[in-house]
Amino acid sequence: MNDSEGKIGLKHPKVPGDFPGHALPGVFFFIMGLWWSTKSILKYVCKRHKRTCYLGSQALFQRLEMLEGIVIVGMTLIGIIGVRFFAGGPHLIIQKESLWSRLLRWHHFNLYFFFGLLGVANILCSTISSLPVSLTKLMMSNAFLVEAFIFYNHTHGREMLDVFVHQILTLVSFLTGLMAFIEFLIRKNVLLELLRSSFVLLQGSWFWQIGFVLFPPGGGPAWNLLEHDNVTFLTVCFCWHYALAYIVIGANYAFITWLVKSRLKKLGPSEVGLLKNVEGEQESEEEM
Repeated sequence: MNDSEGKIGLKHPKVPGDFPGHALPGVFFFIMGLWWSTKSILKYVCKRHKRTCYLGSQALFQRLEMLEGIVIVGMTLIGIIGVRFFAGGPHLIIQKESLWSRLLRWHHFNLYFFFGLLGVANILCSTISSLPVSLTKLMMSNAFLVEAFIFYNHTHGREMLDVFVHQILTLVSFLTGLMAFIEFLIRKNVLLELLRSSFVLLQGSWFWQIGFVLFPPGGGPAWNLLEHDNVTFLTVCFCWHYALAYIVIGANYAFITWLVKSRLKKLGPSEVGLLKNVEGEQESEEEM
């Protein structure tokens, strides 16, 4: 095969979907991965310094859980509206004239719907004290495992490179759901939480990579979906994406550590004594 036929050159059937349809969930996943890593690091750093400030108070995290749920529900509603009513929509009919109608868009609808359930669980668990807090981790695991199932069955009859990039997404989704389920069984393990956050960040950046491969923006040259060298190159790219996720988490850890330390330095001796008492009360509440 000539060099000109490597990345560019062959004509293929039109790939279902579009660039915004992959960029939007990519933004959502990257934001949530960054937020979940921030929350885990903040809890860990505040506990490690053996002092309590408002940055690490139980009241703050309870409010943040509710805000997180509202944001997740809002993002999923944006995704559902985009899938069903834009890009040539509305698409509210699953069967038309004895034929299935836009089933791949129904895949995306179900993906957003189950993450919406996660947001609802966050809101309920932060407002109803009788509900177990671990319910959110169970719903999170459920959402990512459903995502893995959807993308596993998302590429039947499509070209090699298209299948490959979605197979990677399926693998990462499954690992994220598995980590969330382990968190459901083993609570307050910061390493598990950060590993899960790294997988979510990886999903976010990989969605963008899929968009650039299958739907080059700005009329750029199309990728050859049958070229094995493209698969090899994207394997390398995937490792770079994962390295980027760890770089983001490392930078986030350094920033939050600096923020908490600078906040503690501003406390007077009397404030430190008072905050230690508050910390003891919060630890008792967490044990209950």
